[in-house]
Amino acid sequence: MNAKAIEKICTALPGIECREGLGCVELTVQPESLVDTLSKLKLYPELDFGLLVDVTAIDYMDYPVKQDCRFYVVYTLRNWKENMLAQVRIPVADPEVGIPTCSHLWDSANWGEREVYDQYGINFIGHPDMRRILNHWQFTGHPLRKDYDIFKRQICEETYSMEQEIKDRLLVNGVDESTMQDINTEIMYLNLGPSHPATHGAIRIFTALDGETILANVNEVGYLHRGFEKTAENRTYNQVVPLTDRLNYCSAMMNNIAYIKAVESWMGIEITERAKFMRVVLSEFFRVQDHLVCIAANLVDMGGLTNYWYLYNEKESSYDLISKLTGARLTSSFTRIGGMYRDFYEGWEGDMELQLKAIEKGVSDSLGLVLKNRIVHDRTQGACVLSAETALSYGFTGPCLRASGVPFDLRKDNPYYNYEAFDFTVPVGSNGDIYDRIMIRFEEIFESIKIIRQAMKFIPEGPVFISDHKSVLPPKEQVYGNIEGLANHFKLIFDGVKVPAGEWYDSYEAANGELGFHFVSDGSGKPYKLKVRPPCFYIMGGFHEMVEGEMIADAVINLGSINIIGGELDR
Repeated sequence: MNAKAIEKICTALPGIECREGLGCVELTVQPESLVDTLSKLKLYPELDFGLLVDVTAIDYMDYPVKQDCRFYVVYTLRNWKENMLAQVRIPVADPEVGIPTCSHLWDSANWGEREVYDQYGINFIGHPDMRRILNHWQFTGHPLRKDYDIFKRQICEETYSMEQEIKDRLLVNGVDESTMQDINTEIMYLNLGPSHPATHGAIRIFTALDGETILANVNEVGYLHRGFEKTAENRTYNQVVPLTDRLNYCSAMMNNIAYIKAVESWMGIEITERAKFMRVVLSEFFRVQDHLVCIAANLVDMGGLTNYWYLYNEKESSYDLISKLTGARLTSSFTRIGGMYRDFYEGWEGDMELQLKAIEKGVSDSLGLVLKNRIVHDRTQGACVLSAETALSYGFTGPCLRASGVPFDLRKDNPYYNYEAFDFTVPVGSNGDIYDRIMIRFEEIFESIKIIRQAMKFIPEGPVFISDHKSVLPPKEQVYGNIEGLANHFKLIFDGVKVPAGEWYDSYEAANGELGFHFVSDGSGKPYKLKVRPPCFYIMGGFHEMVEGEMIADAVINLGSINIIGGELDR
């Protein structure tokens, strides 16, 4: 993939500095040629990098290898059709002056660049809404700069009004408040959340209404921002694993596996076949759990409480099996660099099959209530439609992108852990409405169960850890029985696994879409930088496109259909 991508990019963009990275092509461009380069990467048919995956920055102030610039901004782009990934790096000489925005090329850059501005203080010239997004509006400083005090506490004492933002959005949508008054219609402004059951206390949806119709919508996030990325810089690589559990807590194990896979990819670690199959079983089982929660809560938002019990009862009973498999119910921290915390218990296959059958029954019972239900159809079909083009522009991935008709799934398009050998189908929608987003998840539950059964059939015997004790803790008998084992254990615990210096991005098909991790390593046992690319963040960035012109009640069920998880959204 890299050789093909490098050849295409070098041919189309002569004179651009590019080199091969981990699964991607890295390009370095100067600010004055940034917009031209990004435009060509997106618009040239032979390149077609139509998906802006993420935007981040790097502060090299304390990096052991001297750089020509303290700050760099990095755009991660994907050509999903041909499995090509590119990272465009731009040196930033003066953060206050900044670099040109690319929000006119990809809508996802709007929130992505705002996050970089918030966390690093880098300005984006021409950005339509350059303000904080994860940290509150009274926050001073930029927390991901290396000279920011991690122990500094800052309290928000006053709510941000968002009055100007909602009025600007009204004008964008062609609504003049004075004209509305002339026809004796008054615009009503309404907050939905954060203190509202539908928004889980984590999102503020601010709307301008004409009756019950949404004329304009702006959103405020960050209520659950807990500084994951800053904290990770002060933990060893294995100590970060429990932090990943708290990203998407509805499918916690998938975060563990995605994070560890990213570290192992850079280190060149090839885990055992049994460990690969274990990770597939757990990933797909947790994908099922995540979809059960999403669909159950979404149908409750429509008044379908019976569906909730058919689905959530099976989710709840699954925790007992998860506890037996991993040792904990919700946040298990079961994955380790080089393998798994431990092997599954003897006889787990029978318990898993019983649970899968129970889930199939619950899901089938729920489907029996909704497939021909006129209320469900009227509420969801044709509501909050998002086209494939718009979904890609906002950086949608996962079920929400596939609901809009784009058949992109990393398990098929960039397979790992033997996914290419499994027989499964990627469900794809046709309209991109709420109905499609619900039904895609229903279908994915059955496909995940199919994968689990295949993995159970072919899982090999053998160890669940590699034998390299530079990365993996030695067996306890060696720790207790000889000084070399004891020293090895203590070095790994206190200093952490030494990860080779460098920078890389790696991603995983999580329940909500592409879960990516962008690392910078200085060769020590702690990440110099760890950036999470959460699928929820960019999906929420396109929420207003789905709900404007719809009814206020549709906004509630649309939020449920895109499955926003606060811990992943805000980190």
